[in-house]
Formats: sequence, structure tokens, C-alpha cells
Amino acid sequence: MNWLCRIFVITLVTGLACSAASLQALEIGALAPPISLQTHRGVRVTLSDFADKPAIVVAFLGTECPLAKLYGPRLQAIQQRFEKSGVAFLGVNSNTQDSLSEIGAYISKHSITFPIVKDAGNRVADLYGAERTPEVFVLDAQLRVRYHGRIDDQYGVGVARDKPIREDLVIAIDELVAGKAVSNPKTESVGCHIGRVSKLEPIGDITYSNQISRIFNRRCVECHRAGELAPFTLTKFSDVIGWEDTILEVITNKRMPPWNANPAHGKFANDARLTDQERDLIIGWIDNGMPQGDPAQLPEPPQFVTGWRIPQPDQIFYMRETPFDVPAEGVVNYKHFTVETGWTEDKYIRAAEARPENAAVVHHILVYIIGDEPRRSNSRKTLVGYAPGSTPIRLKDGTAILVPKGSKLLFQMHYTPNGTPQTDRSYCGVVFIDKQDVRQLLNGRAPMNNRFQIPPHADNHPVTSDFVARQDEMLVSLTPHMHLRGKSFRYEATYPDGRTEILLDVPRYDFNWQQKYVLAEPKLLPKGTKIHCTATYDNSATNPFNPDPSATVTWGDQSWEEMMIGFFDTIPPKPESL
Repeated sequence: MNWLCRIFVITLVTGLACSAASLQALEIGALAPPISLQTHRGVRVTLSDFADKPAIVVAFLGTECPLAKLYGPRLQAIQQRFEKSGVAFLGVNSNTQDSLSEIGAYISKHSITFPIVKDAGNRVADLYGAERTPEVFVLDAQLRVRYHGRIDDQYGVGVARDKPIREDLVIAIDELVAGKAVSNPKTESVGCHIGRVSKLEPIGDITYSNQISRIFNRRCVECHRAGELAPFTLTKFSDVIGWEDTILEVITNKRMPPWNANPAHGKFANDARLTDQERDLIIGWIDNGMPQGDPAQLPEPPQFVTGWRIPQPDQIFYMRETPFDVPAEGVVNYKHFTVETGWTEDKYIRAAEARPENAAVVHHILVYIIGDEPRRSNSRKTLVGYAPGSTPIRLKDGTAILVPKGSKLLFQMHYTPNGTPQTDRSYCGVVFIDKQDVRQLLNGRAPMNNRFQIPPHADNHPVTSDFVARQDEMLVSLTPHMHLRGKSFRYEATYPDGRTEILLDVPRYDFNWQQKYVLAEPKLLPKGTKIHCTATYDNSATNPFNPDPSATVTWGDQSWEEMMIGFFDTIPPKPESL
């Protein structure tokens, strides 16, 4: 399972030659260096073109960074808002990986009317000390810097709010046009690293063709390819150029590939982490100037199934009759769609797959089996899920999921806007097995606690739930589930002989990754074994994902509410016919 998806920025990696970390951003009050660059159509634009303007916004942008995509339309809206005030906007693209045609496509997709110029060789970015996309500088009529930083605080690293709390750029322009001092002249920019031209001479025997392409193929390409959710492709050498600082940053901080389990407890078949050797090879390769090597040494590219990854389904269910409209920006609350199955007899399912129609905006899908009361969470049973890099359900050796007659399917959809309006009509398929061929049932367990209250401003609030095995069972997977205030989750087994064991410890729960942890080998849970689940929640203001630290939080389907479910799957110790 390859998970190097959605690479965002966390902290600067030091020691990189010619990286933004070695540059100093322009101080507030400093005279801005001149700009004289061409647009993608060859039209030259200079700062002196705006000499009569009361303010100039210089925005450093990229074409593929998720935040640059989200903030492109926002900048256009702000430009229109201040058009009558005479405020000028100038976009600067300093990414070595962004071509003129890609800049043109970005302008067209986001209906941008202000000029965007190409900063070949990132000379202007270096003079300004710009590090990220997006990042803005606001200049006064004398071309002195009066504001530097983010556009607003709506989006961040894995954070999205319904609307910004503080519109920093708008406030700065308002104050400057009114002749006032900017009240908050400097904020932290959040986004992807500007893809600077490397000035290192490539050296060494660690090459893309020999070692690095194999690591990327194994760990990254499943998500970082055309049409998938990840923001840029990593399918060939030229794809990597310009993204090296961002890649270094996220693998050094072990944010990518996303894998949140504590390695001290349990072994998992789908462990997505880079090995220490793989991480060292990537870091050494980038530090050595990223030599390409001999293309003849390139491995065969990985092959990905374009259709169903399970046998042709016996039945396919769409989440609704018509596509759902995904807005260009903002937060889309969880959407729930109930689907009639028409099953008038019990069904036994041996394979199931959830598929997004539009993978560019589908964050995850959960398909539940429900009865007559779809809103009762304790009546739900998970059938199958989807997240970037996940695998479908394929059961072997006569194993099946029993679905009682009359059951319905509930699609829970989580969408991630990407800067342009989209539509989606996701679906799932199931493959049946005859009852006489079923030797064992996959049991979905879900110890939960839906009676909790998380107090306002509590930063480490525990909630627990238990499950006791009524017969011997073999544990095969675990899936903790919380929402935006989720902080950590732990499964602990207490065996009948008194022994205790931590089955799974997730010390840094991440709502953005709904991960199933599949055991490398099934584990026996003897009759009487107690599974104790402990979830902790951070409802404080220091939690950047927290929608409202002042709220008392209770159970609910939406992400601003909370859940506490310790999903896990088991099978019988010995297969036997039903």
C-alpha cells in the first residue's frame, strides 16, 4: 500500500544548498527589489507599471500545490474586491517544475485576470526571500514592504475551516489604503516549498534510475500519478525536479508516507513507512544534487489496475442517482447517502470494493451495512472503505461477510475541494459466494462509547470502551475512528490468564487518514479476552483542527462532532462450513 499522498509542508529542512532556509525574507519597511518578468504569453510586466497604485500585492504561486490551487480563486476574488481602490496584483511563479503551459492552464482554470509572470531561475524569489506557495508581500506606493505572509488562516497543513477566522491580506490592504499602519504586518506562510533550481553538481552512485525510482514506485506512485488525489506526479525523473525540498521535509519529519502506529507494538502487513535505508537513500540522493543515472537501469513502471481490483462484481451500487456537486473551496461536511439493495434473502459477500468516480476530490468513502434505523451508529457494520492507496476487501478460503436480508447500504462521503468546482458519483461493487461454500464468517466488531461529553478546552480527555470475546477468535485488523479532536487511540488486550498486550497504539491520531491496520499474522483472542480501547481528545485551542474549543462535544456523524469506535475484524480459529 503506497501512501506518499498529499505532500504538505511542516518545517524547514536545514542544510540544503540554495534552499529557502538559507535566505532572509524582506524586512517590513524594506524597499522591494525591482521585478521585470514575462507572462506565459510573453508580455513583460514590471513593478514600475504600477507606480500610480496605492498598494501592490506580490503573490508567489505554484500550479500544483494544493494550497496554491485553493488560494488562486481567493486571490482573484480579493483583487476584484479592491479593483476600485486601485490596488494592483502581480503573481510570480518561481517553480522550476512549472512550465509556461501549466501556468496558462492554472490561470484559465481559476479565471485569474491579474498577470502571473515566470521567475526562471527563482531570482526574484531569492531577492524577496520567498519560501512557499502561496506567499504574499504587500507593497505601498513607495514599493516598501508593509505586509508579508499568508493570505488568511482558513487552510493550513491538514487543516481546513468553513471560513477564515482572520483575513490577514484583506485587513492589511484595507489598513494600507486607509493610510494606517498594518496592525499585523507579518504572519507565517503555509504551503509547498518553492521549487528552486539546484546549484549542486550531481555526484555519487545513488541515482534516480538505479535506487530512487524503485523506492518511489514501491511507496509513492500509486497515489502520485495522473488522476489520483496526490498533488503532483512522481512517475518519472522530471516529475521530481522542484519538489525535492518538500519531499525532504515530509520524510524527515516522518509525516509521509502517513503511518501513525507506534512501531513498538504489533506488526502489520500494510505498514506504509519508509525503511531507514530507504529514507537515507532519498536524503543522500537529494543532498548529492539528485543524479539521474543511466536510464537503461530504470525498472519497469508499476502497473495499476484501471478497472475493478476484485472479480467483476455481481452487483454495483451508486451512492445516488445524480452526481454530487463538490464546491471549489471551503469545507464539505460528511455526506450520507442511503441506498436500497433489494436483498430479500441473506447475502454472503466474499469481495467488495468502493471506488471514487472523481478521485481528485474524494478523501475517503465508508460503506456501511445498515438496517431499518440508518442513523443508529450501533446498528452499522462496515462493509468496505476507500482512501488513497487503500485496498479492496478480498476474502479467501471460504471466508465471507454475512449481510441479513433487507439490509441497506449507507455511503459516508468525505470530499476535499481542490480549487475548482467538481462533481462525483462514487460507487461500490460486491461479489457473492454461495452459502454452501462459506466456511467461516468475517466478524466486524465495534466497541464504542456514544455517551461521552468532552469539556470545553480539555486537551487530553479520555474516553474508553470494551469488548469481551465470547468465543475463541482470530484478530485480523484494527481500525480506530475519531474525528477532528481525536488525539490518540490504543487497543489493549487482557487475556484470560491475566497477561496484557498492546495490540495497536496510535499516539498521533490523524483524522485525514482513515487507516485500517492489518496484522501481519492473525492473533488468537481466547474466549474471555477483553479488548480495552482508550481514545483521547484534544478540545483545546492548541489543536489546529479544532472547530470550536469552547464547545462541549458529544457524539455525532459530522466532523465537528465526535465519535469513539474501536473497529476490528476477526475470524474463527478453525474454518468450518455453516
